[in-house]
Amino acid sequence: MANLIDANLQAKRARLEEIIKNLHELTLRIGHEEMAQTVSELRNRIFEPFMFVIVGEVKAGKSSFVNALLATGREITKAAPQPMTDTIQQIIYGEEERTVTVNKYLKKIFIPVEILKEIAIVDTPGTNTIVEHHQEITEQFIPASDLIVFVFEAKNPYRQSAWDFFKYIHGDWRKKTIFVLQQKDLANENELKVNLEGVAEKARKEGIDDPKVFAVSAKAEDEGDADSGYAPLRKYITENITGGKAPGLKLNNSILTAQTINERIADGLLLRRRQFEADTFFRQDIQETLDEQTSQSNKQVDLMVENLLLTYDGITRSKLEELKGGLSIFGLMKRSLSATFGSTPDAKTWLGNLAKDLEEELNTKMRARLNDNVIDLADSIQQMVKVIDLKIRSSETILKNDHEIFSDIAERRENVLRDLQDQFNRFVSKTENFTDEELFADRENLTPNLAAGGGIAALGVVLMALSSASVFDISGGILTTVGVLFAGFSTRGKRKRIVDGFEAEIVVGRQKLAAELEEKLKAYIANLRVRIEGNFARFDDTLAREEKNLAILEGNHVEIREELAEMVV
Repeated sequence: MANLIDANLQAKRARLEEIIKNLHELTLRIGHEEMAQTVSELRNRIFEPFMFVIVGEVKAGKSSFVNALLATGREITKAAPQPMTDTIQQIIYGEEERTVTVNKYLKKIFIPVEILKEIAIVDTPGTNTIVEHHQEITEQFIPASDLIVFVFEAKNPYRQSAWDFFKYIHGDWRKKTIFVLQQKDLANENELKVNLEGVAEKARKEGIDDPKVFAVSAKAEDEGDADSGYAPLRKYITENITGGKAPGLKLNNSILTAQTINERIADGLLLRRRQFEADTFFRQDIQETLDEQTSQSNKQVDLMVENLLLTYDGITRSKLEELKGGLSIFGLMKRSLSATFGSTPDAKTWLGNLAKDLEEELNTKMRARLNDNVIDLADSIQQMVKVIDLKIRSSETILKNDHEIFSDIAERRENVLRDLQDQFNRFVSKTENFTDEELFADRENLTPNLAAGGGIAALGVVLMALSSASVFDISGGILTTVGVLFAGFSTRGKRKRIVDGFEAEIVVGRQKLAAELEEKLKAYIANLRVRIEGNFARFDDTLAREEKNLAILEGNHVEIREELAEMVV
């Protein structure tokens, strides 16, 4: 039966080792070196004995406590009035006594003590030691520990640094902990009673329902005093850990630690997922904003064209009526008679003047209307740029760059966002981003002088030049054709041809004006939108990579979670 239990335990250990290997690969994929080292240590210690980790402040008497617990009659770990333990000392069973220095922070002591066949003891530097690296190395042992023995001075077990370290052990790693008040021989009976209850009460406040607190004296134990306090402690160890129970407890502790690490990763992944969703929403919001603002600007173009056409219609309608009246039989006869006596210009001169008036009115009134409408259109496009800039500045940050696991991811995202903001600011400040050479092709003389001011400030000038090119090319074409018609006038028989030709040119000019203005201005807006979206290329690449990475990491985490759940007895 014992062999069967042992075989089952070995199989579970092997299975757990495989799961922890996958967990280690997950931490490497995440790129968190410290967590990867923790998981590596956990994996390496699966097959080791149940591990006691002795922690506490400097001069709390930890080394003396360990020596008395081992009861070898001699000093295994150095103990002295001044702080002596400047390395971690791992005490494990060995047929022959020897010491192996692993590195300057860790040494292994092998001794042939029976209890060490079931447990290993790790004596650590003080939690308040000033020696560099010691506390961080102590903390590397905590995740792989099976029982934390927290040693306090019996006279003063309330130092804050010790309880802060306890919060790390219990809060972050959920490690089983017992409390030892060492050097009880230095405290009177009342002090001891008050401090035993005080430690128990602090432990309860930190979430331990039934704290185990022991008062011992290593000095009294070494002297063979039955009242040393070690008997109740050894009884606790025998009833709860040794006697064949340690391997199973070790396995369950390792499972719990692996679950703790995996769930810590899960918490970080949850924040990453929320950040990804917020960034995706931000990007969709930018897209919707561009859609909405582009639509608003296009509507402004439609309104601008409509207003210009109304002005155009008013001018040409008035001139058409004037032309019809002037070319009537009565009008021509009147002009012919008047011209004979020199009081009224002849028909040709009158037609020339009419053409000149038409040109002046088209230039004056349409330019004034164009100025008014370009300002509104420029404001609409500027609003698009300003809204995008505001949204970039106010994008939501959920994953902070001080996150314990994914600080590098958060920092990378922060850099991408900062670059986006800087790039967009540079984009807005450059005039060339708001001009369009294709739309100004063959119209160099109409291209505005944009040297003064720049970027979005030049938008009104650009739009005015772009609109003017269309408006006055069209009106110029009408005037040229009308001028040809008028120049060919010689008899009243050509009256109908002139009127019909003028009307036809008005219609053609109107259609061209509407089509060219709308086409070029909307093409300009569409092109500007494409340029704005070009600023988001790196951000979009980052989002695409994050989506793939999250899917892989979340899948690995869920698989490990399910496998560990199956391991729980």
